[in-house]
Amino acid sequence: MSLWAIIPVKPLILAKSRLAHVLLPEERYLLAQAMFRHVLSVVMTAETITGALVISRDTKALSIARELGAKTLQESADSSLNPALLRATMVLQAWRADAVLVLPADLPFINGEDIDQMVDLSTESSIVIATDSEEDGTNALLARPPGAIMYTYGAGSYARHIEAAEQRGIAVRRYDSPRTKLDIDVPADLHSYQRIIARGGYDYLPALNPIQDIR
Repeated sequence: MSLWAIIPVKPLILAKSRLAHVLLPEERYLLAQAMFRHVLSVVMTAETITGALVISRDTKALSIARELGAKTLQESADSSLNPALLRATMVLQAWRADAVLVLPADLPFINGEDIDQMVDLSTESSIVIATDSEEDGTNALLARPPGAIMYTYGAGSYARHIEAAEQRGIAVRRYDSPRTKLDIDVPADLHSYQRIIARGGYDYLPALNPIQDIR
């Protein structure tokens, strides 16, 4: 099976704006870049992944992607997430991909086991979906074939994606892992991040110094 990952990346300098009151701009930038590098590295070393396509308007993100061996797609300045993902999917359809795995760039603890298990869950005409810690958003979406459902990312996307698949008679497989649930958007996520990296073994992630209490 030809499985391609799609990783959309916001401009790194603007990333994690909801953490602006607890992290300095430089730390938000370092965090966003480190998480993106990690997600892409996991994808590029997964045996079940054929390749990765990074779509962004950020030249630094695209440079990192090429450095790590990914293909890149320049996002238009006025594009939003769902149209950008659709464009990337159409490119991969032209490349004859059998399936696509959409991953955000801010999953600091995802690993190759998560990728392999999501692939194992997939069948022809199916989606494999993982939610966030609030069971609201979509933190991973494996669609087989590409374009099996329309992308409706945003608040409540987890339920919308499932409903879209069910309406089209497409099998839904739910993937549940603490590693895919934790993305870093708000101070509560940052608190969990700090607690986990304190255990050690996460040298690829920056140690951060919040400017106020995040508990």
